[in-house]
Amino acid sequence: MTQRPPFPAWLATQSDAARPPAPAHVLARPQGLGMDSAAHRQHLLQLLQKQGVRDAMVLQAMGSMERHRFVDSALVNQAYEDTSLPIGLGQTISKPGVVARMIELLRNGAAGKLGRVLEIGTGCGYQAAVLSLLAQEVYSIERLRGLHDKARENLRHFRLPNVHLLFGDGMAGYAQGAPYAAIIAAAGGEAVPQAWVDQLAVGGRLVAPVVTSGAQGGAQALLVLDKTPAGVRQSLLETVHFVPLKSGVA
Repeated sequence: MTQRPPFPAWLATQSDAARPPAPAHVLARPQGLGMDSAAHRQHLLQLLQKQGVRDAMVLQAMGSMERHRFVDSALVNQAYEDTSLPIGLGQTISKPGVVARMIELLRNGAAGKLGRVLEIGTGCGYQAAVLSLLAQEVYSIERLRGLHDKARENLRHFRLPNVHLLFGDGMAGYAQGAPYAAIIAAAGGEAVPQAWVDQLAVGGRLVAPVVTSGAQGGAQALLVLDKTPAGVRQSLLETVHFVPLKSGVA
């Protein structure tokens, strides 16, 4: 029998283990870095609504999660702007608007939480944290050891028992956790790897950036892939810009 990664995403110390999990309202408590986090998050929600985000559960999750905890201290004043920010190793934390848009597409109007979700590209851990509020279980895989370790440290504060952080080649997915109700990727390649399609449950949805055919300079568009009993249905949506999808680990 294959072993799933151990719960939780944070690394427990002896003192941590004695503490009960943080209650849900702690996620909305303004704290840290001298910011009035709640006011900034409320402003961000207004921006997201103006951009067309309508899913109430997505808006609630985006408004609860403290994005400033996932960026370097020098950039904290930009944490709640709708912009991508560097997180090291040539990678970025995605714009909140893109995160909300992709997760809203992933949910596809679901009434409650999604089941098991696979995230390709953990980065600093922000999107995994948002997904933890919207899914029963989140598997998030990162190919860069430095970012995997950074995400683990960032998520320690939140004590999220339903998040599994994995270090490995995201192009291979994570078969041990399959099938997934949803798969979301934070890097774009020429095509969606077959492993992801294979690991997606029938009735599931995948949202990922892909390089558009014949595009100059690796231009990308957002792909929505639905796996139905009759086969796979794909739709290309708006232009996006993500880091390239790469194989292997580093």
